[in-house]
Amino acid sequence: MEHVTSRWGTLVLIALLDRSYRFSELRREIGRVSEKMLAQTLQTLERDGLVHREAKPVIPPRVDYSLTDLGREAAEQVRGLALWTERRMAAVQKAREEYDAAKA
Repeated sequence: MEHVTSRWGTLVLIALLDRSYRFSELRREIGRVSEKMLAQTLQTLERDGLVHREAKPVIPPRVDYSLTDLGREAAEQVRGLALWTERRMAAVQKAREEYDAAKA
């Protein structure tokens, strides 16, 4: 659960819903993620069975990342939560303001 809902894990899963990516493409798609953090996130998600890493024997070497069936299922759930958050952010902000005003 921790890996799926982490900041970078969520963004990787959502990005991979659309298509497979090479490492550098995925990094550009997500933005503001270091190479080290993206590599760690992909390795963790691969270990959890959510991401498939395919190294192709070509020159120069090519590695593609895609979702497994389990990863696609998780990504769809995460995307649903992300979309809900976007739609309801104004309500969350209003609740925060009301809470803070009551505590002041």
